[in-house]
Amino acid sequence: MGAQWKQAGRVENATKRGALIGKLVREILVAAKLGDPHPENNARLNAAVEAARKSSVPRDTIDRAIKKGSGQLDEAVSYELVTFEGFAPHKVPVIVECLTENRNRTAPEVRHLFKTGQLGAPGSVGFFFEHLGVVEAHHANTAQDIEEAAIEAGADNVEPLGADETPEGRLGARFLCGLKTLDAVSKALAAAKWTIVASEMRYIAKNPVELPEAQRKETAAFLDALDEHDDVHRVYAALK
Repeated sequence: MGAQWKQAGRVENATKRGALIGKLVREILVAAKLGDPHPENNARLNAAVEAARKSSVPRDTIDRAIKKGSGQLDEAVSYELVTFEGFAPHKVPVIVECLTENRNRTAPEVRHLFKTGQLGAPGSVGFFFEHLGVVEAHHANTAQDIEEAAIEAGADNVEPLGADETPEGRLGARFLCGLKTLDAVSKALAAAKWTIVASEMRYIAKNPVELPEAQRKETAAFLDALDEHDDVHRVYAALK
């Protein structure tokens, strides 16, 4: 039989990498469409470009995505945001954001993925979450007070990032703010020499559910299946 399993693994990994690059490029397209096409003036775009670079997305691909998203090419960007709400196994509230060019294709596919959970109507689980602006960043000055930095930037709240989320020798923090002040907070932090790694709107769970290990694994498998769908952009779950 030879080593066919190795070839299968390579194909699977290449497929997953292709899907990851597709999601990264889609975020660049949308960020460029919604804001300034220059990353230095658009915190969301800057974070998207940096994420793509870290994943070794070719520079030409990044540049083309920015030009396409900002209308500099003849190709129109027709992605729309489609949001699904429901429950993962064991009644864990879930919100799924999709970026798609074909709602009629995406909707039944996402419904099928919810076969082990429960898909609800729009607004059915929204009250389990807060919709906030989130800026994740790190700074070279590890001695500074992140609460003071949050106040100066106009953020409403702040929390430290874990060691696994922050480059060694840097101070990491997650700043929370209103949706309308996200851009201003991002720019204020960048002006204060914070390196922005994420600047986006997120659904933050108010009271995350804690599950036994076996139930947690089942729920995680469901969430992973959602996240691996090509059109799924973000998955938010009220799970500890």
